[in-house]
Amino acid sequence: MKKMLPIEALLFCCGAVLSAPLIGAAQTVPVSGVTGSMALEGTVDEEYRAANTVIVKTADGVRHVFHFTKDLLVHGGKGSGVDALQGLQAGTSVVVHYTAAGAVESAQEIDRVGGEGMKVAEGVVTRVDRGQKKITVRFDSGTVETFRLTDRAAANVGKDIDRSAANGTKVVVYYSDEAGQKVAHFFKKTS
Repeated sequence: MKKMLPIEALLFCCGAVLSAPLIGAAQTVPVSGVTGSMALEGTVDEEYRAANTVIVKTADGVRHVFHFTKDLLVHGGKGSGVDALQGLQAGTSVVVHYTAAGAVESAQEIDRVGGEGMKVAEGVVTRVDRGQKKITVRFDSGTVETFRLTDRAAANVGKDIDRSAANGTKVVVYYSDEAGQKVAHFFKKTS
């Protein structure tokens, strides 16, 4: 049996350490019948830029491996495109918009939450108009605000809220200020 040289042993160990989290985290179960883009909220766990991969951990501790390409959109990161990932350190709160093909999840867009990223507002949804790309929310103070929805949010986010908007569903809206207008990138039911 051939003995490993020190450099070969080091490379083997580094490869094993780097690939172990990817192998365990990549075992996601695709949701049958879901097409289009989906969104997931969590925190950045690790980023492997050389492998075009970012791992995001959800609140329940599940780790998701997302593959990305150079045209990845990152809102609230430092720089633009994939370079914006440099500002997303471990523990950064994010919402990842992705597609799934089998067990492979591909990030299309990453929204940083807080800091220089998305702002958060909570209230009661009074109307969702996907055709006009708008969501209207009433806040505890009694004020009502209408947010413009991104194309992705209008098409794929919060479908369970559409059916229950008349019941005063509480929501959290993740939005940015764009040209003086509040634009919702993601929203979800809180109760």
